[in-house]
Amino acid sequence: MKYSYILILILLFSNCKNDQRDENYTNPEVIDDAQPTIEDTIQFKDADIKPLDKSLKIELKQKQLVEKKDESEELEILIIDKNYLVEKEDYTINFKYPVLNESFNLTNKNFNDFINDYYVNITKTEQEILASRLLCDSIEAKTFREERFIDYKIYNVNDQLISVLFYKENFYSGAMHPSYSFDGFNYDLLNGVFMTYNNFFNQDSEEELVEILNENINKQIGKGELYYECWEISLDDFMARKNNFVLNDNYVEFYFDDCVICPSYTGTYSIELPLVDLLSVLKKYDTNPIDF
Repeated sequence: MKYSYILILILLFSNCKNDQRDENYTNPEVIDDAQPTIEDTIQFKDADIKPLDKSLKIELKQKQLVEKKDESEELEILIIDKNYLVEKEDYTINFKYPVLNESFNLTNKNFNDFINDYYVNITKTEQEILASRLLCDSIEAKTFREERFIDYKIYNVNDQLISVLFYKENFYSGAMHPSYSFDGFNYDLLNGVFMTYNNFFNQDSEEELVEILNENINKQIGKGELYYECWEISLDDFMARKNNFVLNDNYVEFYFDDCVICPSYTGTYSIELPLVDLLSVLKKYDTNPIDF
């Protein structure tokens, strides 16, 4: 009987030890499952940083465009700055644009009429904004305020030709950043006419010029310079924007809207092509005002 009690006590003591071991035991699989949760937390922090980093890059990219040197000071006698500002509850229009002094040449009126009546058409712009808002949900539209901004750069190629680049900023409240688009105009001061791609470049030369553009882009990518994360331009994209260029004494600079050759957060809006690289596609006639 005495030995029976001893045996019972040993069994009870043994069960207590097993229970304590089970309570303190941790399954290795549970630890492994918990580790990705820690990694996910780090990933969320990275995701918070990346949008901020992209916003800073966008601001830098746009700042470089706005602060880019042009020849407006040298042409201050020829050009007259115009400003038009409209501030309404649900939109803002802020246009800055040039007109030419008609006292120098009566043909400058052709440039001014085009800019005033067609390009900077405030009435048409307001109608477009109101029409677009009517297509949206009326409650949703009230939460988004649209801002349209236009400014310009101007260049004097020679006594005959000026190049004007308009850069347009569209911004909606709630968007992370504005988008940019461009329009380039080259104006013959002597003859009072606008000149297009076909006035400067050989007929059917677009495909060859796209190859030259893409060679330039790839060269810059290879050097790790301005075109980080950018890509080649397609022929279709170039055909739609082939008139968006400005001229200089030594180069032609083509401009492209956001996300055509570079993502919005990096790279550049334009590609400069030296005239010496374009000899095979440039027209070689006296009617071409480019000296080469």
